[in-house]
Amino acid sequence: MEQNYDDQIRHIYNRFNARDIDAILIHLDKDVHWPNGWEGGFINGHDEVRDYWTRQWNEIEPFVEPVAISLKENGKVVVEVYQVAKDKAGKLLFEGNLKHIYSYKDGLIKGMEIDDN
Repeated sequence: MEQNYDDQIRHIYNRFNARDIDAILIHLDKDVHWPNGWEGGFINGHDEVRDYWTRQWNEIEPFVEPVAISLKENGKVVVEVYQVAKDKAGKLLFEGNLKHIYSYKDGLIKGMEIDDN
């Protein structure tokens, strides 16, 4: 089971970095609860995720790479990521490691949280 999460998570980050929203949404529950790490707060559902990423990618160039993926006893998947975000002129806005914590329902991502500790 953990291998399936590993492959899926790596695929999702690869598609995020390629700006391929549709290839990601098929892995998200239609009512997904997603953090708006760029503007703050949370968004819900495929349409809001699409709108958020489209706005974000028009303004900044994020790159996110999974470093470690682990399945916790509570069923959540924790992904340590290395993230770089630059503005469109190439100015560095953020660089560092974060944890993305995913919850699943019926094989789809139901929610994600960001842990910056």
